Amino acid sequence: MKILGISGSARKGRIIEQTVTAIAGQLEGSVEIISLTGKRINGCTGCTMCALDNICKQSDDWNSIGQKMTEADIIIFGAPNYYGMMNALSHACLERTFSFRHGGAFSLKGKRGIIVSTSRGKKENDPVKENVERFMRSNQMEVIGHVAATGYDQCYTCGIGHECVYGNVVRKHGIIDKIEKHHLPLDFSEQMTTHEQIEELIQEYKGGNI
Repeated sequence: MKILGISGSARKGRIIEQTVTAIAGQLEGSVEIISLTGKRINGCTGCTMCALDNICKQSDDWNSIGQKMTEADIIIFGAPNYYGMMNALSHACLERTFSFRHGGAFSLKGKRGIIVSTSRGKKENDPVKENVERFMRSNQMEVIGHVAATGYDQCYTCGIGHECVYGNVVRKHGIIDKIEKHHLPLDFSEQMTTHEQIEELIQEYKGGNI
């Protein structure tokens, strides 16, 4: 069993990647985690040069990732919420899977997919989950689970978040002199709800319910 985890966050080692890694670590099989941080991944250009062989002809960091996706049995894909949708880096990665579909090839058909999102820990009406699921199902993958972690807003690290009336720090805490530890969002290790979701997913998977 080959398990591929992909963190679509531009922030390496943060909530998305930690959640993807935690899920993958509890599944049986060989595990590889890929972070898209620093990767150059172009969007699909619509050139249709992939039509004859289902191989994207662009040359960037996506090509090796796409190959690994076709070799995996389970794909765990995580993406953060930017502007009420998945971030552009994640979208570009999934958009390029259009090259797998020509002539009914569907190179990802039958693979199992698990979705990780950061939508403040809310599983209902999660636009990122819906975005990723649409890509997976259009590739005829089987979506078997979803974990919604609590993200870490950039406002906490931008340098002016403590006084910016348009940001989430002031929205939650008001204008403050400086951001202290008790103002910060929960780290992954502290997110009990996220860990409960992961445990429930793993139990259902190992129990054969999904």
